[in-house]
Amino acid sequence: MSAEQDPVYAPDQLKPGNRKWARRGALGSAVVMLMFFWGNHEGNTENIYLVVFAVGLVAVLIADTVLRRNGLRPNDQ
Repeated sequence: MSAEQDPVYAPDQLKPGNRKWARRGALGSAVVMLMFFWGNHEGNTENIYLVVFAVGLVAVLIADTVLRRNGLRPNDQ
């Protein structure tokens, strides 16, 4: 890329996020989704979606941790 085509970033875009709180939030969301089993619904269709999304969140967390630990994903952001 030449100097004329450099992307322009806002200062907030370059600020590192808080990965620890993001992981806690994703794990907490998965736990809350699994707690929805004890709701006031009768069918099991909702349970399938709850389990799929909760397992998906946990899978993303595990994949992110493994990739960062093996150096395949940068640790800066």
